[in-house]
Amino acid sequence: MCAAAVGMLSCADPLDGLADLLDRLGREEPLDLPSPALGERIRRMVALRNRLDAMVAHSVAAFDRSRGFAACEADSAAAWLRREARLSPNAASEQVRVARHLADLPEVSRAFAAGELGLDHARVITRLIEDVPAETVREAEPSLVQAAQRSDPYRLNVLTRHLRHALSPQAALDEANRNHERRRLHLSETLDGLYHLDGVLDTEGGALLKTALHAILGPPGREDGRTPAQRRADGLVDLARRSLDSGELPEVGGQRPHLTLTADLATLAKLPGSPAADLDWGQPVTAELLRRIACDASVTCVLVDGDREPLSVGRASRTFTPAQRRAVVARDRGCVLCGRPAAQCVVHHLEHWADGGLTCVANGCLLCHGCHRRVHEGGYRVLRRPDRTWTAVRGPLPP
Repeated sequence: MCAAAVGMLSCADPLDGLADLLDRLGREEPLDLPSPALGERIRRMVALRNRLDAMVAHSVAAFDRSRGFAACEADSAAAWLRREARLSPNAASEQVRVARHLADLPEVSRAFAAGELGLDHARVITRLIEDVPAETVREAEPSLVQAAQRSDPYRLNVLTRHLRHALSPQAALDEANRNHERRRLHLSETLDGLYHLDGVLDTEGGALLKTALHAILGPPGREDGRTPAQRRADGLVDLARRSLDSGELPEVGGQRPHLTLTADLATLAKLPGSPAADLDWGQPVTAELLRRIACDASVTCVLVDGDREPLSVGRASRTFTPAQRRAVVARDRGCVLCGRPAAQCVVHHLEHWADGGLTCVANGCLLCHGCHRRVHEGGYRVLRRPDRTWTAVRGPLPP
């Protein structure tokens, strides 16, 4: 705090009494209150927080207008907030922006001071005045305050975007173009083999991806233990897998794009001391991941000499033929463990072909990609009961 500000504080500062009240509240145990009383307390505390946020905004507006920050050796009110209130640059600038516009919106300012709407509501409404004439916003102000009192900031933002588009279509178009320019996607691999995905999509791109994910995920099953974030991650991978399987992507180097795993037969057989498999674009992967992908894939045998120089390359062959897959689909209809549709499944070898299992309908079953991974990497085996239902058990198949 700067010296000028310290000199202005008196011993009877109301903030001292407020701090004492907060200390008293902090010493109380919320679990000692019955649920209805606790809920009412939360509601009242949120309203009081809104009132305090409004006081902060009005104080920041006065501090900004009077250039009080200059006496505290700061270049701007936002710079002072970053230094003294430890706000992020964006939060400090937004605090000043809201404070400056509240003076032009008396109804919003009154409702904010009364705790009837929050700082996020004020942010949404004050952003509108930057694109739409102030007189027009003031005419709509009572309706905007009522909407803020009834809805959350997201729904209020949808309403103001409609209003902005009706009253200032060029500003709405400029905002859409700015958002489109902000699109980005980063996909980077870490040293432990994970991929970090980070990006921003514009309104259309985000809606397209969200729609596709909703379609491919569907409602979670009763035994689906994945978190929502894990389901979305699996859905994005499924989208990529389906695009590759469809054969509609452009060729790369004269070949359809595909995932390639390179491994020794010893690795496929899980013999002790065998090396890891190599995955395109990635790091070495486990033998069980190799066996899972090889369950229903095209396999090319390459004969090499002692120095691993290729001597001959055989023709690629698919482990299950399209006709065999159709027969398995007709029998199983979907994943035998969770019931996901057949279109989202692969044909799993009950006894892996690398262990001598036959590639035939009797030795196959449909598994979705999630269950397929759980079976292989989780150490499970799929069995068909005498009543023709399926189950997964740990350990090797019985003799």
